[in-house]
Amino acid sequence: MSQTEQIQIFANIAALPGKEAQLREILTSLVPHTKAETGCLAYVLHEDIKTPGAFYFYEVYKDEAAVDAHRQSPYFAEAFAKAGPLLSGKPSIILTKFVAGH
Repeated sequence: MSQTEQIQIFANIAALPGKEAQLREILTSLVPHTKAETGCLAYVLHEDIKTPGAFYFYEVYKDEAAVDAHRQSPYFAEAFAKAGPLLSGKPSIILTKFVAGH
């Protein structure tokens, strides 16, 4: 597998005021399931230090098929169904490909 086939995703998800802890719990629950996926190479959740409730995922998948499998997983659908009412807006999802560096 080459790095040029890999898909990196940067996702920003923000909670409504007062819903930070609930959203954090839901997003955290995705980590072990997703890391166990065959095509997942990295799945890391971050939270903004200065803005609690602003969450960022850094994800790496071996290819587009692995991204599709993740998005179609039952735990992904369940988590975002629960998270929907807690969000301050639509998540920002950016798919990228490797260019240079390391």
